[in-house]
Amino acid sequence: MADNYLESRFEEVFGADKKPKVVVKRNNPSIDTLLHRNRSYRGYDNSHVVTEEELREIVGVNTLIGSGMNRQALRFRLVTKDTGADKVLPLIKLGGALPELHLPEPGKEPEAFIIVCSTVPEDNIICIDLGISLQSMLLKAVSKGLNGVIIKAFNSDRLAEEFSLQYRPLAVLAIGKGAESIFLRPVSEGESLKYYRKDGVHYVPKLKLEDILL
Repeated sequence: MADNYLESRFEEVFGADKKPKVVVKRNNPSIDTLLHRNRSYRGYDNSHVVTEEELREIVGVNTLIGSGMNRQALRFRLVTKDTGADKVLPLIKLGGALPELHLPEPGKEPEAFIIVCSTVPEDNIICIDLGISLQSMLLKAVSKGLNGVIIKAFNSDRLAEEFSLQYRPLAVLAIGKGAESIFLRPVSEGESLKYYRKDGVHYVPKLKLEDILL
């Protein structure tokens, strides 16, 4: 059969002036879908290796997002499995509300990180910028089929020393392919908001809409 057989038959039936419509299906998840998928993963599938290019794409959102007074003071160090992830792991803590589990479990450690620093002293505006940046990067990661977790429990001085950073680290973002089951559990005002694990599933209590409206 000739390569253009279908096109020729279409022209014979419908006329040469008409062309078949090509329907391209796009898979663009809504912001609600991305937010729902954006959970804090503390265990990762280490068979998936996060590349430096993937981290660059994730950090790239910072060229698009807002910044207080447009200072754009945040700076980022990319760390992959080949460029020092093993130096980051001893300096961070995951699962602070579940110390008895000693997370991450052996073999499920994150192996890619984004260290976030600031060129100016930390203030209210930088804190807001940091939150916007971290959330935006996580949403980008989720859109690429990856996951992550924001880490604020880490040894800042040691981290700066290990990577010869000229600015003090404010946060660490772990990136990888999540290997956990995480579910949101709606709760009412006054109930415990502490996340927990049961039968291998990680549960995150979230207040209902009616409880957060004033």
